[in-house]
Amino acid sequence: MLKTTPFDIEIKELWQTSEGELLANLVFHQTVERIHVGKKFGDIPRGIFIVRGENVVLLGEIDVDKPCDTVLQQVSIEEILEEQRLKQQTKQETEKVKMQVLKDRGLSIPKADNLDEY
Repeated sequence: MLKTTPFDIEIKELWQTSEGELLANLVFHQTVERIHVGKKFGDIPRGIFIVRGENVVLLGEIDVDKPCDTVLQQVSIEEILEEQRLKQQTKQETEKVKMQVLKDRGLSIPKADNLDEY
């Protein structure tokens, strides 16, 4: 068993690809999705997550002894989701105004979902 702080990780399956890469499937239990908006955060319990080996890029340790410079305020799930929704809505409105200004000047930028056509 590989022991890291603050998590215990047990790799049950490890293999090497023809290109020499090592891959391992990871199974996490009692996982939490942490959403950050500004200086606030909220944790949403998600349960079990399975991560396929080719999606694992880097796994490292967290230094719990290192002092944290950022002070974050924990808020309820409902509050952080509302904050996230408002931030995304503001970003979309800003993007819409930006696109209109460019259009008024005769310029256009293709949307990200249309880039696959090129």
